[in-house]
Amino acid sequence: MSRQAIHKASRPSFAELFTPKLVTVWREGYTLEHFKADLIAGLTVAIVALPLSMAIAIASGVTPERGLYTSIVGGFVVSALGGSRFQIGGPAGAFIVLVAATTARVGVDGLLLATLMAGVFLLAIGYLRLGTYIKFIPYPVTVGFTAGIAVIIFSGQIVELFGLKLPGKEPGPFLPKLMALAQAAGTINPAATFVAVLTIGTIVLVRRLRPKWPAMLIAIGLASLVVALFALPAETIGTRYGGIPRSLQWPALPPLSLGKMIDVLPDAIAFALLGAIESLLSAVVADGMTGRRHRSNCELVAQGFANIASALFGGICATGTIARTATNVRAGAHGPVAGMSHSVILLVLMLVAAPLASYIPLSALAGVLAVVCWNMFEKQAFATLLKASRGDALVLLATFLIVVFRDLTEGIIVGFALGSILFIDRMAKSIAVETDQSLVQEDVADRGGAYDSSEATDADTVVYRISGAFFFGAASAVATVLDRIADQRKNFILDCSAVPFFDSTAANVIESAAHKARHAGVRFVIAGASPQIRRTLINHGVKRPLVTYAASIRDARAQLMGTQAAQ
Repeated sequence: MSRQAIHKASRPSFAELFTPKLVTVWREGYTLEHFKADLIAGLTVAIVALPLSMAIAIASGVTPERGLYTSIVGGFVVSALGGSRFQIGGPAGAFIVLVAATTARVGVDGLLLATLMAGVFLLAIGYLRLGTYIKFIPYPVTVGFTAGIAVIIFSGQIVELFGLKLPGKEPGPFLPKLMALAQAAGTINPAATFVAVLTIGTIVLVRRLRPKWPAMLIAIGLASLVVALFALPAETIGTRYGGIPRSLQWPALPPLSLGKMIDVLPDAIAFALLGAIESLLSAVVADGMTGRRHRSNCELVAQGFANIASALFGGICATGTIARTATNVRAGAHGPVAGMSHSVILLVLMLVAAPLASYIPLSALAGVLAVVCWNMFEKQAFATLLKASRGDALVLLATFLIVVFRDLTEGIIVGFALGSILFIDRMAKSIAVETDQSLVQEDVADRGGAYDSSEATDADTVVYRISGAFFFGAASAVATVLDRIADQRKNFILDCSAVPFFDSTAANVIESAAHKARHAGVRFVIAGASPQIRRTLINHGVKRPLVTYAASIRDARAQLMGTQAAQ
């Protein structure tokens, strides 16, 4: 079988790429024991997701039930159709800033439309198999981006944490927000502050003493009980929103118009890109914890359907959530049924316990998000990258500062651009051009032949070896070396056996060097080029009579000696 045929045979089919993990788990044999494990894991995750979904929704500028709708509808679809066994979908803290800004600008209807459009974009990204390229986002960018979001989310919770009263609407940009908060410092509500501290303290204490207990739910329950028993003047979900409904709303399309769609297009694109990044990062975390492998494009397709479904039911952006997915794995989940049962359990809790949600203090939910922000800010990774290298530190800090002080999308774009430039610079510096007698000796030794020192002392022949990826970033340095070949000897051998990659710029450099050699009467032989590199060079005109090709340095010398003998 040819190499091309083997390559085609190894490529996964469309069905293999987009078959949900739910189907895979079922085909493997799904037993009652597996169902019990998934049910227990689903219950555990639902208990964590209940307060968190409402807290994220409120912080995003919408009513708390929209967060529950997202976890119930979006979460169910993510698990049912996704390419990860353990992914838990729902509202994510990473979206808070984007969702809040979109809601403030175009209202809830515009937000739902942007979510719907983001779902369509995610479907396109998945079906076009672009999910594979999400992994090219540099690690310092993801750490800086996540840390920046954590800072922004926390700054948005200060009003609720301390019960502050602002004279007007809270500013969106970071610095004006801090100035407004400083001016309102005299309006601190001691009761709200006490409830927030109680919530945070309870979460920390429970996680330390009883790590398997639902710390967030216990903290919310305790805070709600204290506020109700002692009639503390702390604002609750009931006093601000009138509680939450006891049922899902009927699916309906948000108002559609071409003008509105154009208006929310940037928001939809931002939702789709952030959702793709966040969900695939979450799937990678689950893979690392379990040794499994997710199907990235299938996962993105599921995220697309989940966002469409969430928007139809009045929910906000849905994505894979790292903390809840990790909780799912630790709780012993076997497959996607755990995520589906988490959504069903949330629906039951909403139907049964909706009246109790009215007693939840907003400062307690802000305390929950404060803990989430603390965990989102990967302090150890941040410190490690600052010490790793100047380049990584620059990418990290640029992404972090732009996210905090400017814009999330700009932060990702600038961070990715800087990371790419840094990578190009490192790759360009890694290429080497050497000329030495030992090159001939190495070539003969590799082929198991006997080395003749006379081969390396030919006064008319010089051998150069290029090592590393030869591309536009290294073209200038290599061109400077090759420009001198006409000034040296009559025969020139360029060993490319250690070059894994050539691009068009590199081929152009070789072509220019070959023309210069031909004009100077220097015979030019390229040795050790792989079939792919040889094809690239030939396509750019690097062929006879400019150059000839040989399998090795030794073969190139034999070829030159034969040419001389013929002459």
